[in-house]
Amino acid sequence: MSKETSMRGIGNRRWLAAGLLVLTWPGMAMAASTITGTITFTGKPPALKPLAMDADPACAKKHTKPVLAEMLVLGNGQTMANVIVWVSKGLPAGKKFPVPSTPVTLDQKGCVYMPHAMGIMVGQAYRILNSDGILHNVHTLPKINPSFNRAMPATSKEASTTFAKPEPIFQIKCDVHPWMSAYIGVFEHPFFAATGMDGKFTIAGLDAGTYEITAWHERLGTQTASITVSGSDTKAQDFKFAVPGAK
Repeated sequence: MSKETSMRGIGNRRWLAAGLLVLTWPGMAMAASTITGTITFTGKPPALKPLAMDADPACAKKHTKPVLAEMLVLGNGQTMANVIVWVSKGLPAGKKFPVPSTPVTLDQKGCVYMPHAMGIMVGQAYRILNSDGILHNVHTLPKINPSFNRAMPATSKEASTTFAKPEPIFQIKCDVHPWMSAYIGVFEHPFFAATGMDGKFTIAGLDAGTYEITAWHERLGTQTASITVSGSDTKAQDFKFAVPGAK
């Protein structure tokens, strides 16, 4: 083989390798879309009474001012906290998504559950803390998954569980302190979020397609919207909630 032919062969292999690098460039393979939005309350907010913690003096002593009920928590501009948002339709049937190794954490602090609303994946660790140092109880009320009902005395600082099946939002309550309540949704995918005081949510990593997005609130029900994304889009989808029948 001549030197010229050998060099031509090396050059061809380099061009081929370069082409393969272009075809498998990570940015192209991992291009994904994001849906963001803000959830707000419209109309005049109802007057909410403070939580009645006097039944347990140990709880009452943890607060210097009244703690409002969490059934409707609003931020500036009437943005809504504690709304769970997720992709409810449009994902490929049967597709499996990796379960995060980081647990979702529920804390019992100031005799309230923190956070009040959350999502978790099937099989993901659910870490339950007792930061109060008093007797609490964690009682989940699912209809599909087995119930978890565990007393956590002052000396019990942590417990854990998992959920084996997907399930729409269900309640968690404390049988010791009836005002303590939280909500959780169990999903087979990672495309969910819960809003904070700013009412914002972000769902990232979606392939191109048309999806149904559901937003859930414990008292004001659910809303859905259809949104189409492609490539590396970032699309906005806001939701507005109001008290039914309010004028």
